[in-house]
Amino acid sequence: MKRVLQAPNLALATLWADQLAAAGIATSVQRAYVSSIAGEIPPDQCLPEVWVQDDDQLDAARRLLDEWRHLPHRHWACPACREIVEGPFEQCWNCGAPMPPEAA
Repeated sequence: MKRVLQAPNLALATLWADQLAAAGIATSVQRAYVSSIAGEIPPDQCLPEVWVQDDDQLDAARRLLDEWRHLPHRHWACPACREIVEGPFEQCWNCGAPMPPEAA
């Protein structure tokens, strides 16, 4: 087992581990509940960590996480109500209209 990264919180560690598992990389979250003893040990030692089960998948896991953390920012104007929709959404949050093909 090798450590992929240290996460700022348990929610992100779990999300990243689940995403890697869905991509076929077996992972585990270590130090999931150590934050309760922060102060008795250094705070940086209390953060959750994502680990890969197979050492040979370490580089692939780091590449995938880097790609996911640096996805391009996207926004488009709704053709029905002209509301600006930001992020990965394919439907207008205001009126429910689908994203136009040219915005994809």
